Amino acid sequence: MCGIIGYLGDQPVLPVLIDGLRRLEYRGYDSAGVALVRDGQVLIRRSAGKLSRLEDAIAAAPVDGVYGIGHTRWATHGRPTEENAHPHRDCTGRIVVIHNGIIENYLDLKRELAAEHHKFVTETDTEIVAHLVEREMRDDGLEMAVRRALKRLRGQFALVLISADDPEKIVAVRNGPPLVIGLGDGEYFVASDTPAILSHTREMVFLDDPEMAVVTRQGVVFSDFEGHPRAHEPQHITWDPIMAEKAGYKHFMLKEIFEQPAAVRETILGRVSLEKGHVFLDEMAITEDQFRRVERLSILACGTSWHAGLIGKYLIESLAQLPVEVDYGSEYRYRDPIAGPDVLAVVITQSGETADTLAALREAKRKGALTLAICNVVGSMATRESHGTLYTHAGPEIGVASTKAFTSQLVALYLLALYLGQIRGTLPPAALRPHLEALLRLPAFIEQALKEAPAIEEIAGRFHNRSDFLYLGRGINYPIALEGALKLKEISYIHAEGYPAGEMKHGPIALIDEDMPVVALAPRDAVFEKMLGNIQEAKARGGTVIAVATGEDEDVRSLLDPAADVLLSVPEVPALLMPIVLVIPLQLLAYDIAVRRGCDVDQPRNLAKSVTVE
Repeated sequence: MCGIIGYLGDQPVLPVLIDGLRRLEYRGYDSAGVALVRDGQVLIRRSAGKLSRLEDAIAAAPVDGVYGIGHTRWATHGRPTEENAHPHRDCTGRIVVIHNGIIENYLDLKRELAAEHHKFVTETDTEIVAHLVEREMRDDGLEMAVRRALKRLRGQFALVLISADDPEKIVAVRNGPPLVIGLGDGEYFVASDTPAILSHTREMVFLDDPEMAVVTRQGVVFSDFEGHPRAHEPQHITWDPIMAEKAGYKHFMLKEIFEQPAAVRETILGRVSLEKGHVFLDEMAITEDQFRRVERLSILACGTSWHAGLIGKYLIESLAQLPVEVDYGSEYRYRDPIAGPDVLAVVITQSGETADTLAALREAKRKGALTLAICNVVGSMATRESHGTLYTHAGPEIGVASTKAFTSQLVALYLLALYLGQIRGTLPPAALRPHLEALLRLPAFIEQALKEAPAIEEIAGRFHNRSDFLYLGRGINYPIALEGALKLKEISYIHAEGYPAGEMKHGPIALIDEDMPVVALAPRDAVFEKMLGNIQEAKARGGTVIAVATGEDEDVRSLLDPAADVLLSVPEVPALLMPIVLVIPLQLLAYDIAVRRGCDVDQPRNLAKSVTVE
């Protein structure tokens, strides 16, 4: 979603704002702008399109200030034009606002303000906030005007405002979408995500809902919307800013694909003891007795995280013998779900700020469920609202299409399944130890799978002009068919469908012809022979097959036409870990096809990294 940056300190302001916006480009955007204050005047520069166009506009009409705010917009209300780009002004031009989210009642407020002779120049919902604050502006300062204006707003929003009439002050408001305050040495930052300010500070405060931060040169004051003080201890962020750079890779996505062995290793680190045959997840802040009282799990997630949840269902039911249901976070709260004290609701979210997943978390808590977040971002809303947290340690993921966060989520789910089996008695140490041995070898298995990258790049040249793909998998690997298809759709804009292979004859087989590649996941497992049958059925209909198999599997190879079909190899691993290595060639295939098609891999059209509004 939209990117937000604000700065108050002694550094030159404009470079800080532009650098912050550039580090937020991964969130997706269609216009950009900055507002700076100097000599009692607010100076604004905006442009539609990429950040380079904003830089061109600034070069044509230079601007500077002593503090300021910046924004990258992903259009919700109004077209992606310069006029609709943030920041937005009031009638006087002395109050400006940037915004992430949706003001649901903006039309009613706009009519009310227009009747009072306020003049509007954009199609956005954001502009009404500046006019509301203008109406409420009195001698008691910007924050009090904002506080009065907030009483009229309905929706989910993150707002950052400045006013030339209340100098050297930034007011930040959170009611849904994330905002973080960075604390430097005599300088302060406001941002929608940590990568924007990691190069300046590691000490950060994540705002809660509903909460306001007032930033001045004297420090930061936190309060709720009514003005009651809130206390915050800064959190030290351990991510290295260099981790958010491309490090020589052409795209962030490719870098993050190749970072998966390290991300998996970091997620495992310190959590298993092979000698004792034991899993340690003490940081979850949920007691063993609480876990033992659980009779059922609900996994709640969206997008790629939902696919991780489907695999988590197999892992937990197999290893801990607990029934699991998996829900889309976006649908859960609308179906009056059954939940209570015997239910563990596990929310899976890379950012910890996904609006639909947070809403599902709150619904599960409202119904009395115990809640656990699997999350990659320390201090995010999901981690603060859940009873416990199991952190992945993937580091910052910049590419919109998730890769290393997904495999780290699968490792976290595997650890959770082993832990639940351990404390429930379904996995005594002797039974647990082989799982731990395999888990500790997993980074090496992923490294082996990544060695197929040159072959996959060549294969992409053969298939990048196809218009449709069908992905097939069985059992625990069926969600990987879904994930592989999603990756291709997200970044190459090719239509792709993932299906359980057993359902092929119930409809999808009608689509198969010589123009539709069929990606068949065929590792040697309990349903291997069934997958061989599916490959034969696809070949009988003239389909071209891209088979992903264990090693140089001769049974699979014997079914393929060397001139038309493809065999991709993954290392042999235990069945419950197979999804993690199977997804590697599918990630690379999607990436290479998208590059061949000239797509913007890191910032696919219409997509945002974190969906912070419904």
